[in-house]
Amino acid sequence: MSAQPVRKIRSFLFSAGLLLALSGCDAIQQKLGIEAPAAKAARLEGEGKAVGGACRQSGRAIEDCYSIYSWLPKAAIYEGWRDMDVYMRENKLPTVEPQLPPPQPPGSKKAKPAAARANAAGEAGGDAREGAADGAKAEAKGEAKGEAKGEAKGGGQH
Repeated sequence: MSAQPVRKIRSFLFSAGLLLALSGCDAIQQKLGIEAPAAKAARLEGEGKAVGGACRQSGRAIEDCYSIYSWLPKAAIYEGWRDMDVYMRENKLPTVEPQLPPPQPPGSKKAKPAAARANAAGEAGGDAREGAADGAKAEAKGEAKGEAKGEAKGGGQH
């Protein structure tokens, strides 16, 4: 057997072995964004319970939580909401009104904060006002030139 095919086989086997060894490494999977289905389900379950409890504490209806957090499992949201409801009733805790609007679902475009929108509108409005003022000045100059031409032609009728 010649050395060339043996070298190719050896490099292929080495690459395959290395690939197999690295595919089981959790650090590599995390870097690549690969998540095991069971781990993802467990993570979403925990997040759903936390969100459900927070919704109940803030006085949000369970249906609102379902629609706001549509990417989380409904069963987990309900379980967290129910557990927090029992806890709040037992300890006679009042609801805490939310200070911020609900978050956007993942994958949706983020809206600009109100302050940024106001600044953008103020800048755009300022530009528009300056443009309008410039237009009015130009119009006034045009009328003045027209009057001057009319007077020069011997009219001057007003």
